[in-house]
Amino acid sequence: MNKKFGSAQFYKDALLIAVPIMLQQLIQNLVTLIDNFMVSGLGDISMSGVNVAGHFLFVFMVYLNAICMAGGIFLTQHYGANNKKGMQQAFLFKLYMGLIAMIPFFLVTVVYPRQVLSLMLMGNSEAGAILDEGVRYIRIMFAVGIPMTVSVCIATSMRDMGKVKIPLVVTAVATLTNTLFNWLLIYGNIGFPALGVRGAAYASVIARTLEFVIFIVIYIRVKPEFVVKIRDFLKIDMGMFMTILKKGYLVLFCELTWVISETVTTAMYNGRGGAEVVSGMAASFTIANLFFIAFGGIYSSTGVIIGKTLGEGNLEKARHQKNWLLSGAAVFGCIMALFGLLTTLLVPVVYGRLSNESVNICRNMVILMSCFMPVWVYLNTQQAIARAGGDTAMGIQADTSVTIFVTVPLVLILGIYTDIGPVQLFLCVKMLDLLKLIFASIILKKERWLKNLTIQSA
Repeated sequence: MNKKFGSAQFYKDALLIAVPIMLQQLIQNLVTLIDNFMVSGLGDISMSGVNVAGHFLFVFMVYLNAICMAGGIFLTQHYGANNKKGMQQAFLFKLYMGLIAMIPFFLVTVVYPRQVLSLMLMGNSEAGAILDEGVRYIRIMFAVGIPMTVSVCIATSMRDMGKVKIPLVVTAVATLTNTLFNWLLIYGNIGFPALGVRGAAYASVIARTLEFVIFIVIYIRVKPEFVVKIRDFLKIDMGMFMTILKKGYLVLFCELTWVISETVTTAMYNGRGGAEVVSGMAASFTIANLFFIAFGGIYSSTGVIIGKTLGEGNLEKARHQKNWLLSGAAVFGCIMALFGLLTTLLVPVVYGRLSNESVNICRNMVILMSCFMPVWVYLNTQQAIARAGGDTAMGIQADTSVTIFVTVPLVLILGIYTDIGPVQLFLCVKMLDLLKLIFASIILKKERWLKNLTIQSA
């Protein structure tokens, strides 16, 4: 048995899970790119307002995905053990923990939007005008909170079982709807009102609502194994709930620490000029999302493969699969780096209506992020392996500790005491990811992840 690389069939099975997820994310990200293309026609300030508001929606999505990751660890292993009750409890954990986030989501989007968004624009020379556009956008986006939460819980639960085609189709329908209504409402085509950034927000609300309705119909008609009857929604196994929470809070802490550090770093970028910096940096991440699809695909396929094997109790097989997945990730990361470099050709096409300064920042950032793809894909796979076996502490030791004690202080020092540009600041910060990769490799060798959680949570 090859210790480094698995068989062609092994990688084919992994890709059968990963590719539909990556296609789903690619469709979503292409629509976001089209959104940006449409909004960029309104100018740097409108583009900046939408993306500053979008960053806080991104923070909500990170929380939601972290909760679904935590629940997914147990849902996948109980799926491998053919334990329907365990799957149902894992789904309820996702749903209840997701709905709890509606309180801060309401405060940010409705009660204190200007105050919160202003934290991202300290030192920016055009902060007032950008905030006006951002507030118009984010107040409307409040309506996506509950529909998006329920949809993500159902979609991720289906993916946890390796059922990836249905979420792909639903996402395709919703994102095409989003694109259509963007075209209709941003500029007022074929008789619709021209609403500018508010039109982009309304289009998102319409698309997310449609997505929610379709997933509810699937939930009722298809009845996946994790489905809970209405009368049983309050029948929570508190023992299992607390077990998931005990493992999951570390995942949540890691993800929120990461997104907070990204928020601080983004605020430092945004203070390096005016709207051209905000729009240029935001545009680069929208382009980069086209190759960042690798993360979701490889994370989910790794979690399903390792989690199912561990749930079956085959620990030796899981040990070999770990090596095969890491080797495959190294190769896949290099391929995605090349793909990332090709996406620079899109920059002048999509963002040609932005200022020259914005376009240059966007292009340089895309090149830089492409070069980091091998490191990031490998890191993502390491985290997925550890979490599939319940070793959520690795994220604290290998990632969060570096973020708290090294990354954030470095960002603040460079941001406050130097005049380096946003691209150079990004490079300095991301070099630390090499250190995270080394720490994660050392921790994985201890094999704390090599556990069958269905026995422990039974």
